[in-house]
Amino acid sequence: QVQLVESGGGLVQAGGSLRLSCAASGSIFSINAMGWYRQVPGKERELVARIANGGTTNYADFVKGRFTISRDNAKNTVYLQMNSLKPEDTAVYYCNAAYRAHMLSSLRDSWGQGTQVTVSS
Repeated sequence: QVQLVESGGGLVQAGGSLRLSCAASGSIFSINAMGWYRQVPGKERELVARIANGGTTNYADFVKGRFTISRDNAKNTVYLQMNSLKPEDTAVYYCNAAYRAHMLSSLRDSWGQGTQVTVSS
């Protein structure tokens, strides 16, 4: 079992910045992709950004040029630097990791508990 612990959410004014962090711990042989998703009430969870083990990234169109995802493989940690925040970025942000607990185990998904990001206008 892998635990993901997020931090860094909060309240910020439009145009401001926040940095989210997510640290993975537990039975980890390897972590493939790590990513950030977000969800608002009444809507489905949506991808914000994702980063592969080798560093390849992909972003949702609505955050391109504003958000940057990065990871520290030695610390099993992924970050999301969010700049030029807009009120529509308000959501609960969830960390995700695709991992293997052991060398021959299948790839599994783990989710964090979520961290609230609120952007005021």
